[in-house]
Amino acid sequence: MSNFADHYQQLPGTDGVPAPPLEQYEILRQRRGSAYSPRTRHLLPEGWAKYTNRLFLETSPYLLQHAHNPVNWFPWGEEAFELARQLDRPVLVSIGYATCHWCHVMEEQSFEDETIAEFMNRHYIAIKVDREERPDVDTVYMTAVHAMGLQGGWPLNVFVAPDRKPFYGGTYFPPNDYPGGLGFLSLLMRIRESFVAAPDRISRAGVQLTEAIRTMLAPTEGEESWQEVSLDQAARLYRDRFDDRNGGLVGAPKFPSSLPLGLLLRRYQTGGDRQLLAMAELTLQQMAAGGIYDQAGGGFHRYATDTAWQIPHFEKMLYDNALLAVSYLEGFQATGRTEFAKVAREILRYLQRDMQAPDGAFYSATDADSLSPEGHREEGVFFTWTPEELIDALGEERGNLVAFCYGVTRGGNFEGRSILHRDLSVAELAAELKRPEQELELTLADCRELLYRARAKRPLPLRDEKILASWNGLAISAFARAGLVLNNPELVQTAAKAAGFLMQNMMHDGRLRHSYQEGIARGEAFLDDYAFLIAGLIDLSEAGRDLRWLERSLELCAAAVEQFEDRERGGFFMTGPHHEQLISREKPAYDGVIPSGNSVMVRNLLRLNTLTGAVRLQEQAERALSAFATQLARSPAALSEMLLAVDYQQQTPKEVVIVAPVGRPEMAEPFLAGFRRVFLPNRVLVVVCEGDELRQAERLIPLLEGKVAEGDRAVAYLCKNRSCQRPTSDPEEFYRQLKETG
Repeated sequence: MSNFADHYQQLPGTDGVPAPPLEQYEILRQRRGSAYSPRTRHLLPEGWAKYTNRLFLETSPYLLQHAHNPVNWFPWGEEAFELARQLDRPVLVSIGYATCHWCHVMEEQSFEDETIAEFMNRHYIAIKVDREERPDVDTVYMTAVHAMGLQGGWPLNVFVAPDRKPFYGGTYFPPNDYPGGLGFLSLLMRIRESFVAAPDRISRAGVQLTEAIRTMLAPTEGEESWQEVSLDQAARLYRDRFDDRNGGLVGAPKFPSSLPLGLLLRRYQTGGDRQLLAMAELTLQQMAAGGIYDQAGGGFHRYATDTAWQIPHFEKMLYDNALLAVSYLEGFQATGRTEFAKVAREILRYLQRDMQAPDGAFYSATDADSLSPEGHREEGVFFTWTPEELIDALGEERGNLVAFCYGVTRGGNFEGRSILHRDLSVAELAAELKRPEQELELTLADCRELLYRARAKRPLPLRDEKILASWNGLAISAFARAGLVLNNPELVQTAAKAAGFLMQNMMHDGRLRHSYQEGIARGEAFLDDYAFLIAGLIDLSEAGRDLRWLERSLELCAAAVEQFEDRERGGFFMTGPHHEQLISREKPAYDGVIPSGNSVMVRNLLRLNTLTGAVRLQEQAERALSAFATQLARSPAALSEMLLAVDYQQQTPKEVVIVAPVGRPEMAEPFLAGFRRVFLPNRVLVVVCEGDELRQAERLIPLLEGKVAEGDRAVAYLCKNRSCQRPTSDPEEFYRQLKETG
């Protein structure tokens, strides 16, 4: 068998640039195995890749996608910037992620082009960054692009001086000039000329942009107080921009996260404003009926490109689905609509069968693109259908039924094919078809399962099998909360298995790691990793009635405070003392498609304070809220998740305790049945048996003191600020107390 060195070819334009020893490539190629298939159009007759760069030595799926480009890519690190200083070259920092459609397009058009690659290799140092592995780097340079007045997105391409200061950037660039704009090669030439001819101007631009980045990454300062933040005013802002036909906010593209459903449901629960409830209901209903929802396989795509949730961008992300599962659970509790619980179950089933690793953790994402029957990589082809394909999979009668119910036509609604969606509810379809509703629902469920199996025979979209601590924390929350609300212990066990994987494989020397790939935990954890995992463990402790998860959450919380807290101004930085120091240190102050680490961390501190009574946790939370008070008052939409923490404080959290007799945890179940029927978001829950279990729990949870069962009957306690209503051993009385409190 020939070795790597027999086939290695110098990257075009890299004469005199040092390369890693060939032995490193050969050893890693053998470790990956003969099944490793390079993704490149530059293949030698023997099937070897014509070119290989340093990214082949990485584990990130995104970096490996570029490992055989003719571009001489470097991973982020001092080696690249030191070489830029020695050669006096500008640096291109190109940032993306493995399932990014336009990243694929730019790779094919520009980074696989040998002419463009040769120019880059002769005149630039090129760095590739996986934004999911280095969110700190991504944030700094995305902020630079925003400071230039440009729209952000991925791929993110930023031109940087050897001192790491950015001076120009953008997102996707087409390879060739076009009316009104420069193509990528022309832009590379123009920037290189400026870098050589006007170094002072480049330096000034870098200094100015760096100052702008530092300003933009710090919370706005002012005199406002978080206690005076009006949640009703924030809700009105969303009401004014609400799309009363399709749900969500008006306009396109439509992201599920753009409308904070949790805030609307909490304001309805507090003030009884049924318009807010209707906004949440319509949005949940329309999203689940639209093409943004994978009708055959469950789970949501990343966003819709139209106003009616019909045409998605077909990526599927772990974080979206974990967060949306919680939204549908809360919608179910607030409204009693069982279809919302059904959607939550389907989301979690999708995560279990398509996204769960054998050891229990969850992979990151799947691609929008896959191979068509003709062998071309196309967006959405895996998820779309023709009438003929439905008949092949289901038979003529059922194929025609599904085509009618899910809008599959000969012309299609996406590049000649159809995205499954429902324009009518099942009840409306049953009435139109003159069929019993329950029978139709069962038939359609069978058909969806058959379609899932049929399309599994198609070329699958790429799955990014990187395991991220932060996104897994969100998934743990989703499964734990669903297990509690839906009375499904299997879902709680799924959450516990994922949590166990993270604690066993991603903790080293008492510190959490950020990612896990190819059996290796990598990178110092960021604020998000700690905050989201802490939240997941608190939820798991409540749902699984296992104190070890509460203990782990308290340990991680102490570590997060130690590493990330701004002790002068309050709040938390994204990075800690063990991270690389970039040109700016972010204090996350924006809730986008993923909540900010600060928003989640504040709620963690408040929940743990309610459970343990530790005053320092309350003080840390209130210092953080004060740090963001001006932004909360002036731009509440920017921190919609932190508004939930404000709501938690303003409504005074409830303490729900159920004590069962020794060794009889099942006696708590009638009380939990009532608990599940009430939407009570601002609360903690403790379920415990008398005896050793209760005594051990009291060490962590002082509010358990003095709370006992009544002989062989469980007793429920509903408290606020450690002041309790009359304890009851009657589940119906407990349910009435909860309803009156909620």
